[in-house]
Amino acid sequence: MRPIQFVSNNDIQLLESGLALFPAMLAAIESARHDIYFETYIWACDEAGNAVQDALIRAAGRGVKVRVLADWWGTGHRGCARLGIAFAEAGVRYRVFNPWFRRGVTRTHRKIAVIDREVAFVGGINVNDDWYCDYDPDTRLPAPRWDFAAKVRGPLVSAIHFEMQVQWARVGRLGLIRRFGLFREMRKPLPMDGDKPMQAAFVVRDNLRNRHTIQRAYLQAIGRAKKSILLANPYFAPGHEFRLALAHAAQRGVEVRLLIGVGEIWLQDMVARSFYPKLLASGVQVIEYRTTQLHAKVAVIDDDWSTVGSSNCDGLSLFLNQEANIVVRDVKFAASMRAHIERGMADGVLVHRDDFANESWVRRTGYGIAYLFYKLTMRIFAIGYA
Repeated sequence: MRPIQFVSNNDIQLLESGLALFPAMLAAIESARHDIYFETYIWACDEAGNAVQDALIRAAGRGVKVRVLADWWGTGHRGCARLGIAFAEAGVRYRVFNPWFRRGVTRTHRKIAVIDREVAFVGGINVNDDWYCDYDPDTRLPAPRWDFAAKVRGPLVSAIHFEMQVQWARVGRLGLIRRFGLFREMRKPLPMDGDKPMQAAFVVRDNLRNRHTIQRAYLQAIGRAKKSILLANPYFAPGHEFRLALAHAAQRGVEVRLLIGVGEIWLQDMVARSFYPKLLASGVQVIEYRTTQLHAKVAVIDDDWSTVGSSNCDGLSLFLNQEANIVVRDVKFAASMRAHIERGMADGVLVHRDDFANESWVRRTGYGIAYLFYKLTMRIFAIGYA
């Protein structure tokens, strides 16, 4: 398993929602001089999607080498075909990740852009309008989707850029010699620069050398937590080890608060609620977010550890799909993250133990059945889920 490597002297800015991300990203694309790597799960045919598409096309017209990767399932067959036509005419190099499930069921759920090897964007925000549901673009949300990304400058951009090169090569036709060369490059450690701020790591999950890297980053931080753990996630269905780590942290006196999105997928809600009794009994606070679609995958632990990225805390993200997170060790960044999560929690609804003690046996049985179905499905497709 590849180790988590932190590098220092980075400048990382937390961006809330597409309202903050897209202007910053578009400005970077418009100023690009050399190359752009761009990868996303969902690319919608809306105002936001068209703006990014047009900016990349203009960059290619200036002679910038532009490489774009979109997921076939997330973007949809028609969406991928539409992008392919537009990019082919403009000279943008474009590939589709795993069309028609030719390489199994895994998806690229990552949202990454690297411009000129100088600035990178990593997070959970797809290329779509904040006001519309990401799986139903005709449904307007009651409030803008709640999500985050990070703008990265500094030495860590080199690691992100290299990972994008590797991903681009993987998706294309890659010969054995080239694969061996990439594997050797991946083994090289990143340079460390003492304890200078801001320390950060680029943490990916794939089905090669990084199968459990994102979960391991979480578990190490949870295991070392002394004061508090705040976690916000739309799809909460981690394996037993992750749930047990949260419970043990609460039992040793750490304040553990979970903000979980509900109201989007009923089966997912039932699976998440099957965990509530044990979590609540151990002292974990559970808060349900119902204001709008919660899509954020963020956490802050104690005063100096935080993460933002594409990985949900569920079986698909932690054990099957390709994901990418930034882990930051910095007091100011953690304080900013904490403030955002606490505002989200203030808008949520606290779940009490009595809420479940008084529920009917029919509903409690439904939660259990939903979890067993989910667990069986994950064990078939996602090796390692328990």
